[in-house]
Amino acid sequence: MALLYFESLEQPVRCALEIAEKLRNAPGLQVRMGIHSGPVNQIPDVNDRVNIAGAGINIAQRVLDCGDAGHILVSKHVADDLVQYRHWQPYLHDLGECEVKHGLRLHLFNLFKDGVGNAARPEKFKRGKRWKDKTPIRPVVPARWPKWTILLTLVLAAAALALSFAIWFLRPTESNSRSTSDAVVSPKSIAVLPFENLTNDKQNVYFADGVQDEILTNLAKVADLKVISRTSVMQYRNAAQRNLREIARALGVAHILEGTVQRAGDRVRVSAQLIDAGTDAHIWAEHYDRELANVFAIETELAEQIVAQLKLKLSPQEKAAIEQQPTEDLAAYDLYLRARELTQTAVFSSGNELFAAIRLLDQAVQRDRSFALAYYQLAHAHDQLYVRAIDHSPERLRLAEAAIESLRRLQPDSGETHLALAKNLYWGHLDYDNARKELAAAERALPNDPLVFLLAGYIDRRQGRWEESLKNMEKALSLDPRGPQTPFMLEQLSKTYELLRRYADMAATLDRALTLSPNNPTLRLNRANVEVSSRAEIPGYENILRGLTAEKPEIAADFAQQSFELAKYERNWDEAAHALAVMPADGCREEAFPFPHGWCDGVLARSRGDADHARAAFTAARAEVEQIVQQQPGNAPALCVLGLIEAGLGNKKSAIREAKRAAELLPVTKDSIDGARVLKYLALTYAWTGKTDAAFAELENATRLPGYLNYGELKLDPIWDPIRNDPRFQKILASLAPK
Repeated sequence: MALLYFESLEQPVRCALEIAEKLRNAPGLQVRMGIHSGPVNQIPDVNDRVNIAGAGINIAQRVLDCGDAGHILVSKHVADDLVQYRHWQPYLHDLGECEVKHGLRLHLFNLFKDGVGNAARPEKFKRGKRWKDKTPIRPVVPARWPKWTILLTLVLAAAALALSFAIWFLRPTESNSRSTSDAVVSPKSIAVLPFENLTNDKQNVYFADGVQDEILTNLAKVADLKVISRTSVMQYRNAAQRNLREIARALGVAHILEGTVQRAGDRVRVSAQLIDAGTDAHIWAEHYDRELANVFAIETELAEQIVAQLKLKLSPQEKAAIEQQPTEDLAAYDLYLRARELTQTAVFSSGNELFAAIRLLDQAVQRDRSFALAYYQLAHAHDQLYVRAIDHSPERLRLAEAAIESLRRLQPDSGETHLALAKNLYWGHLDYDNARKELAAAERALPNDPLVFLLAGYIDRRQGRWEESLKNMEKALSLDPRGPQTPFMLEQLSKTYELLRRYADMAATLDRALTLSPNNPTLRLNRANVEVSSRAEIPGYENILRGLTAEKPEIAADFAQQSFELAKYERNWDEAAHALAVMPADGCREEAFPFPHGWCDGVLARSRGDADHARAAFTAARAEVEQIVQQQPGNAPALCVLGLIEAGLGNKKSAIREAKRAAELLPVTKDSIDGARVLKYLALTYAWTGKTDAAFAELENATRLPGYLNYGELKLDPIWDPIRNDPRFQKILASLAPK
């Protein structure tokens, strides 16, 4: 059995180790594994089914042949790539060369550590003529094949029962075994590419996009079909440069729908063709010439034709949803399309796009008071302004809820209504339970909307359902694999792995994001931060951060918090002071935890031994946070911060009171992420107030839970100095140390 990997060189190695770890509990299952990196080809057979072959698989099979039961053997090609990662070096054991079929000699390494894998020398290497003395791993060199042909192949050989076990074991961990070959793509999957505008009037581009979008939206309501989101297909607008096979492979679909739109006066002509992406065969094509007022009927007919051609199951509810027209007012629809374009890009820019979208949507609903989709987008825009703190006011939340009420009045049980409610409950009220109920209803009507699954992943994460969170986030990514928001979604997935302290998975996920957005500074820093968090190794992170700020000095303020933390970890107080000087007023904030600028100033002064400056800074910080607590007495993160500030001022009783109150208000059972943060800061509050036993009790609790507390922070951050020399601290630190 062969498993192919296209993303990260570490994925097949982690996969092999997970299989080996699982098989320790099943000694009767004899499995050996071989890993090699090389090119593969897709070969159609006589039935036009695509098979995978090529040198990469052939050599991986030869690597496998040199091992015995329990061995994980890797080619030197793979070992050279792995050795650049320090955490893999203890696993690699040089075996020398093995002679295989046709006299080929392969230089191989045995992968094992701590009882996982087979440490014994393979039998073939014990036969003198088949191996030579081992040699050191040579320095890393460029890959032998161009990057676009590199595949990482894991080949397993065993009895049928063992293979079945491996397949069963791997299925749930989609993030660790992502194969994108045509052989595993569902035949019930499609990407609807942008329709080409054939008129000279560039204003009609919006109209052509609207035709494509409405067809895509209709198809996305069919649960029996996987439909790639609009955001992932819009990059393929240029029809002349399309390679349909490559597009299908990148998006993970079996079929492509493309078409053209020509608008002239009150007439419209829409042409569409359905293509089998594996063979480039045209399955179906049609032209529609209608009056412009009937354009929505064209879109409905076209979607129903696709359903018929692909022999999909279509429920009565889905058929009714497809046949429902969004509006009868084409001018209102044009306003909606322009607004929708702005709301889909607003996550990456200022709030100006959101305000502009709201103005357009207000005009749309004034023209058509029954335009449900316009109310949905209106609610989304208001909620985005609120959750992104562009306008975090009760009035903004009321505007979102007013739009939702209009939507509920028009379509009380539509997928968009349930999704709008879920977003508002989650973003506006942190009501996870009711948001989850609305998402469950939304999923039934919107089975291909990535936001449904992304929000579910966020809520799962908050409620401690970690595996469900990973599964939902990967589902969202499968529906939006190459959109402008995909790197952000991957970053969020990496944060889940960070909370679970699964740093290899975190790194692999960020590598996926960087493949799509290689110059994104935040992603580059997050990737380098894996080594800081997991191993307390700073140089890589420092090089990237220094390079970013040197290349673009104007962004120094944007990364001042990261520069401050780095300097603090290095105990370079002058550098920390420089970062603090350019840090924005809210630069010390940690998501929901409102650390004011004075907190960072006080921590720096305390670390330098400047007690007077520390007291002045903490006093100023206390005034800011007390104001928040007075306005929001139940704000647990603010109470937590207030407790730490009181500890910095030496007010032990009030510090412990506020910190314990925060822990009571926000236990881990209520919020897995922020609840764990509260426990960490409760431990720090105890440490700063001399309650050492209590500090270690809470710190030990925090390390047993998923959370952002990590080895790098405990080892490097001077805030933990009051208890650093206690043997109990060193024991806790060792429990988080890289294995």
